[in-house]
Parts: sequence; C-alpha cells; structure tokens
Amino acid sequence: MIESLIAQSYQLNERFVRSTIALLDEGATVPFISRYRKEATGGMDEVQIETVRLAATRYRELISRKQYILEIISEQGKLTPELEQRIQECWDHAVLEDIYLPYKPKRKTRATIAKEKGLEPLADWIMKELPGDAEDEAAKFITDQVPNESEALEGARDIIAEMVNENELARGLVRSMFEKTAVIYSKVARGKEEEGNKYMDYFNFDESLKKCPSHRLLAVFRGEDEGFLRLAIEPDEEVTLEKLERLFIKRSNASSAQLAEAIEECYDRLLAPSIENEFRSIAKARADEQAITVFAENLRQLLLSAPLGSKRILAIDPGFRSGCKVVCLNEEGKLLADEIIYPHEPQRDVRGSMDVIRRLVSAYQIQAIAIGNGTAGRETEELVRAITFSQPLEIYMVNESGASVYSASEVAREEFPDKDVTVRGAVSIGRRLADPLAELVKIDPKSIGVGQYQHDVDQHKLKQSLDTVVQSCVNNVGVNLNTASKSLLTYVSGLGPQLAQNIVQYRNEHGAFASRAQLKKVSRLGEKAYEQCAGFLRIPNAKNPLDNSAVHPESYEIVQRMAIDLGCKVDDLIRDESLRKKISPQQYVTDKAGLPTIQDILKELAKPGRDPREQLKPFTFADVKKPEDLHTGMILPGIVTNITNFGCFVDIGVKQDGLVHISQLADRFVRDPNEVVKLQQQVQVKVLEVDLVRKRIQLSMKEV
Repeated sequence: MIESLIAQSYQLNERFVRSTIALLDEGATVPFISRYRKEATGGMDEVQIETVRLAATRYRELISRKQYILEIISEQGKLTPELEQRIQECWDHAVLEDIYLPYKPKRKTRATIAKEKGLEPLADWIMKELPGDAEDEAAKFITDQVPNESEALEGARDIIAEMVNENELARGLVRSMFEKTAVIYSKVARGKEEEGNKYMDYFNFDESLKKCPSHRLLAVFRGEDEGFLRLAIEPDEEVTLEKLERLFIKRSNASSAQLAEAIEECYDRLLAPSIENEFRSIAKARADEQAITVFAENLRQLLLSAPLGSKRILAIDPGFRSGCKVVCLNEEGKLLADEIIYPHEPQRDVRGSMDVIRRLVSAYQIQAIAIGNGTAGRETEELVRAITFSQPLEIYMVNESGASVYSASEVAREEFPDKDVTVRGAVSIGRRLADPLAELVKIDPKSIGVGQYQHDVDQHKLKQSLDTVVQSCVNNVGVNLNTASKSLLTYVSGLGPQLAQNIVQYRNEHGAFASRAQLKKVSRLGEKAYEQCAGFLRIPNAKNPLDNSAVHPESYEIVQRMAIDLGCKVDDLIRDESLRKKISPQQYVTDKAGLPTIQDILKELAKPGRDPREQLKPFTFADVKKPEDLHTGMILPGIVTNITNFGCFVDIGVKQDGLVHISQLADRFVRDPNEVVKLQQQVQVKVLEVDLVRKRIQLSMKEV
C-alpha cells in the first residue's frame, strides 16, 4: 500500500519504488543503490531514493499511529466497523488526529465538569435549537452545584464548545481558512525595544503565512523564542466564524443565540489556538525544510569544491599578538615541521618571518602556500607575496571556518596528541587546500559556516540531512583506501565508525591494502559491508586496475569477459579507446547486470578513478583590506562564501563578507541564487553601499 502512495505522491513507478524499499530494508545504502542497482530503481538518482526512504519511514510511522489509535478506541468499546475502516483508509496525519480527538483520553475539562453537574441535556436542547426561553430551560437544571440560570447556560456552552472543537467538519473548515487566509503578525515585546533592536524589521510586521519566505519565518520565530517579539497566526476571523455558524445554526431563536455564543467561545478558546499551533508547526517545518535544503546544498558545494591535490604545502594560521603558526605538510598531508613567526604588531619581525618561510619552502620543497582567511589573513598574504622564492609558488587564501573546532576535537587530539591547538588549526588549513572533502568531514558541518539559521531549525533533521550530504559527497568522489582517515572512511557506504577504525587498525598492522578483496580480512567486515563499500574505495597502482575505479568487484568478471573477447588485457581496455568502441554492451547483459550497469562500466573504463571535482584556480584579492577602504562604485574580485534564499555572501578581502541580494545577482529575474552562483565561485562585484555602523556591505553583480 505505501509503495502505491509514494509512487502517486512523487510521480514514480510503483514497481521501482517497491524494489527500492526492499533494497533499503535489506541494509543497502542510498549511494550504493543509486550507483549499483539502477535496474532495480529505474535509474532513480540519490535525491529520489532518499525521498522514497523518508516517505516510507513517515508512512510506517503513520501506520504505527493508526494501530495505537485503533487499540485505544477498541479498549473503550467504541470501535465500530465503519470507524475502523475510516481510520485504516486515512493517510493524512491531521485528519487522523481529528478522527481520534473525540476518543482521546482527556484530563478534566470545563466540559467534563459541566457534564458531571448534569448539564448535558441542556446542551442538547441548545444544539437542537428547540423553541422556548433559554433562561426558563436553564432554570430546570439549578442544583446545589449549579446555583443559577447563568451558570447552567455557561456549563452547557462549555459542553457545546468541546463538541464543536471535536467536530471533524468544524476543524476542517477552520484549517481550510488558516490555509487560505492566515496572516502571521509580530510586534515588539513590551520594554524590549532597545534590547531587541536587531529585530527592528519585525516590531510591527504582518505577512500572508503561505507567502512568507523561510528566512523571515525563522527570524520571527527566533525573535519570539528570545523574548523580543510577540507572534500570532490568524485567519480572517469574521469570515471564519460566519462559516462556522452556518455549519451548526439552522434557526433563529433563543437557543440559536446560545449556540452562536458557544461557537464563538469554542473558536476563541479551543479551535483557533489548536489550529494556530498546528499551522505554527507546519510553518516552522516548512521553513526548517527550506533552510536545511539551502544548508545542505551549500555543504555539498563546499565539500565538492576544487582540491589542489597531492602537493607539498606550507600552511599558515595567521594571528597578530600570538603570532602566525606555520606548518609544512607532505603530499599525503603528514606534518613535517611547525614553527611560529611574529611578522605583525606588536613584535613586527618582518624580516625574520620572511626568512623562516623562505627556509621552510626550500627545506621541504614546498609547492603551494595556504593562508587562513581569518584575523591577520590579508596582512599575512601581503607578507608572503612580498617574498622572493627560488621557484614559482601558488599562494591561496583558505576559508578557515571551523578550523578551531577541529583543532580542539577528539579527532585532532588523536592525530596530534603532542601539538597545541594552533598547530592543529594550521594543519587543517593546509589539508583543506589539498583536499577540502577529506579534511572537512572531520568537522561538525554546522561549524563550517555555510548556512543561515542553522541553530533555529530542527537539529535532528538538520543532522540527518547533512550526514546524508557528506555520505553522498564522499561516495561520489571515492576514497583512497590506503590514505583515508578514520573520519573519511566513516562516511563510506556500508561502513561506520567501528569498521572505519578496524580498517585503519588493519592498515597500521599489515601495511597498505594491495586489493579490495583484502578488505574481507578486516575484523567484522562481512559480506554485506563489503558489497556496500568496495565500489567506493580506491587503491591507486593496485595489481588489478579495476581496484582503482568505480567498477564494483561484482562486475569484475564482466570486464574480464570483455577483455578475453577482444584478446587483450583489462589494462589495454582502459588505455585504448578503440578497443572499448568494439564492445557491444547488449552482449554482456545478464540477469544481474542490465544495460545501465554495462554502460556505467564502459564509462568508468574510460576514466578510472578520475576525481569528478573541478581544478582549483589561483585567486588574488584587490588591494583593499578593511571596510573603510571601500567606496560606492568600486568593482572588486571576490569569492562566494555562502548562499541563502535571499542572495549570496561574497568575501572581497575586508574581513567582512558583503551581501549580493537576489535582485542584484543578474540582469534578469532570479528565482534561486543557485541558478547564478556556486559556493567558492570567483566573481566580480560592484560596491553599492557600505554601512560601517551596522557592519553591512551591499554588493551587486549586475553589469559587472
């Protein structure tokens, strides 16, 4: 049943949905299914497979909820065949809860107290809108507990209010009105005008809820959480009440007037707050989802940003008073040396610092220099570019967001137990230049600085989404089995912290892996884990060249048959395009390997082990170092550091990123900033405005 629902909801083939869910239930990962089980999924990509996985989880949770509700109602002796059928056929969470509401165990309410006082018949009289005087009818219910007609009528209205609140049609009507006409209002909390100044834009704010963008929703919710704003979400109350009354009131008499009063009380006290909470949750979930999507896309772009590759790197973590930490790394990122220099105030040992850098470059045959872009970054870059080296060197500014988080982490302490945090931070900066993906997986994604409102969204969903992105990126690029850290191996399909640790331990004890098959000797790495991980692990210079490709070991036999049929070796197939052109893919289709798999194999033979990421390009900032150096109209080079729904932030080398609003991204309408820019992209921008007081820089990419 859920396969059909998922297929209908997302316009997917039901057969492929069913087989995808089966693979997931068997323990297959999304990257593995996407790459190696295309026949079973109809070629669904990772996003579609992840959508199926999440939808299946939601529907299974709903099924579990329905079972619980059926048990509760059955225990009450109120479960009729018709009610059971309605519950079983319901696949909308809100509607299911509406069905359950009248049967839901309650604490003592105003309605239950009124019923205990014997006022239910009076409520029935009002609901039926019978003729007669309401006061006279209420007088019949005066007792020791009900001293007068007024309290009798009030109790009867309490009973009616609860009945209306639990009525499915009434709840559906109010929900529909919220959906169509709800407006979100915010105003400043009394006495918080100065303290909550950063929320000034929302001190007297209102906007249609369904049109309010995610960043504004998250901002007002945060303002409310911090006590600076008061929020309300309301539909058109007059129209909503009018529709509610038409639903219940059919006559015009004294009891009708009491019924109208009960309906209004119900709306103000029960219905509106209940549905408002529901729509708060819906709005928050929608805003969270959009913010998490932006964050995830930014993270993906950052992780897949261009690596410099295996080169000897000198990395500098800049600083003023505390000095600059300098480290030298070999081609594999191993620490060769570390020193500290003091080129800036107050010591200002410029000559000595230049001599140290020149000596280290020569001694360790350095090929590139990485400089952190934080405090003293531009000043340090200027120093390094002034040095005359004996050979050409590429100099890069590296985004150091999160480097301090890594340097104080357990991972860093394990790698460098005898080094302080500043040395570890410099190492991280250098390794980021060589391979951003391999280094950034060691850091909590939330600390990398590529999101907006990451602390405001659902943290569990954020972690799930970001972990999925990291896993996707790691498996998309592939991992060198003999050099990968435990952190990197953890994200390989089918592995995890324990198996990653076991692989590193095996490597330390037995030396480098000679083949993928050797993985089976690793402690606790069984057949299923081997199936899931093997295709994503690479062994450069392995005896079998396929061990350094994305061809899965389960398909090695197919490649061997291709080579035998052409009278050559597998190495020849990889080297010689003319040989590959002679291969007829249909000839090698089997029950297990369909045409998509064969075509993937041929594509991989053409570029085995090639890194899918772009090449890194050198970049130099203009000669501006602080916001005071800027003026309107300046055109400057910059690097995109963050992308949001409302634009992107660009580093122009003044220690404060400028905003290119979505309206300033291009000379055309832009719906999504990702249509125009990517993270780490080198761009040209024009300065529109510099607000030194509010620390805001407005930039434009129009006509630049």
